[in-house]
Amino acid sequence: MINLVKHYFFFFILMVCLLPSEQAIGQSSYFEYSETAKRAYEKILSLRFQEAEIDLSELKRSEPQNLVIHHLENYVDFLKVFINEEEAEFKRLEKNKQIRLNKIKQGPEDSPYYLFMQAEIQLQWALARLKFEEYLLAFTEVSKAYKQLNKNLERYPDFIGNKKSLGIIHALIGTIPENYRWSIRLLGGMDGSISQGKAEIEEVLQYSSEHDFIFEEETLFMYTFLLLHLENEEDEAWDIVNTDKLNTSQNPLACFAKANVAMRTGRSEIAINLLENRPQGDHYHTFHYLDLVLGFAKLYRLDEDADVYIEKYINLYRGKNYLKEAHQKLAWHYLILGNKQAYTNNMKLCLNRGDDVLDSDKTAEAEAKSGQIPNTTLLKARILFDGGYYERAFQTLNTNPLEEGAPFKFKLEYTYRLGRILHRLDHFDDALENYQQTIAEGKTSSYFYACNAALQCGLIYEKEKEYDLAKKYFLICTGLKPDSYKTSLHQKAETGLQRLDNVGL
Repeated sequence: MINLVKHYFFFFILMVCLLPSEQAIGQSSYFEYSETAKRAYEKILSLRFQEAEIDLSELKRSEPQNLVIHHLENYVDFLKVFINEEEAEFKRLEKNKQIRLNKIKQGPEDSPYYLFMQAEIQLQWALARLKFEEYLLAFTEVSKAYKQLNKNLERYPDFIGNKKSLGIIHALIGTIPENYRWSIRLLGGMDGSISQGKAEIEEVLQYSSEHDFIFEEETLFMYTFLLLHLENEEDEAWDIVNTDKLNTSQNPLACFAKANVAMRTGRSEIAINLLENRPQGDHYHTFHYLDLVLGFAKLYRLDEDADVYIEKYINLYRGKNYLKEAHQKLAWHYLILGNKQAYTNNMKLCLNRGDDVLDSDKTAEAEAKSGQIPNTTLLKARILFDGGYYERAFQTLNTNPLEEGAPFKFKLEYTYRLGRILHRLDHFDDALENYQQTIAEGKTSSYFYACNAALQCGLIYEKEKEYDLAKKYFLICTGLKPDSYKTSLHQKAETGLQRLDNVGL
């Protein structure tokens, strides 16, 4: 569960919700998302923190008993920690958590926001801790939030905020294999399924279509990532995120959301356009990660200036994540251009820079340790494939066959890559033939190719409603133990098996 939550940590940023309420009558303190509070929240979500501070100051002056101020201020801290990833800042700001919870506990207990706001603050700091590997405390906070939200649901079943937050938690719990879920139930009292979480979020979306729900955009965003990463419904995910309800011209988080989905669905051209025209400047909090995403997108198109944006991230970012991957991708860029010395230099930096907490950083470091220089034909095909340039990737492989004496790894990768490309070009029979050859030849190796080939076979058969074969290959995937991507590949296969359970297998 931790790996999945960590992999999707930006998707959770939009989970935190603030909902309009009526002022509690007869209370000296109250919860009300007044016009000033809403205005501050909108600016916070758009990373316009300095402007938001003006509204927060006005809120303190004009509504001193309005406890929503503590949620808003916590949101600022949360976003800063997630974007900056600086441990000293995290330690400094984390001290505000209990102070704010204590203030909220002084509010009216008969309000649906009393437990809701406490739960949301717990979730925010739980997610922040994952950035710094404080897993036990994060789990404890998620468990507290889960219990508070469920208690709030019992008290106020019509309060839509409960299901907005519980929906994502239930869906994520549902990705945990059943043979491990007992520990979540035992230690945290938590349970859920993907279908349950999806239904809850869809209920929130239905509510949003019938009411003036100012956080409809966030709910759409969460639903998009659920479709993309848990349900494997890429076209549906893109349809949802490709809407004018995401204000990409004024909100860097909305820009990130749409660009991320665009890249993961083979729409790098759209991602590049979004990121080159993203909102930035003195009004916005610096978001260095967007430079890295833009650099990757331009690399996938084989642009010669991809290095400019990747190096900008490396030079200005002060955290520890994605640095190994950044140097790896920079090394690939130079290798494609024929600069082997720059490739070697950056692969050495993979070993010395950043942490290896994320799968992508672990894989980059493993490649650096191996000392094996990629085959440029395979590398170019891989890069083009990742960008959604499938015809160009196919032509790269088709016109540059491997030499007869090529190493086993390169031969295995060639078959695998050809299968992936043919899959995207909707040549399913040919894709399956290459995937099955990859499994047969690579199932005893440490490379991830056979494991992912099995996953992809399962996805093809699932799409064609050949559910028995789909189950067979999902199980093959979970039985293979590659050195890299094992966690994410197994999670996707387990999620596939759960989908099949829902159709009666």
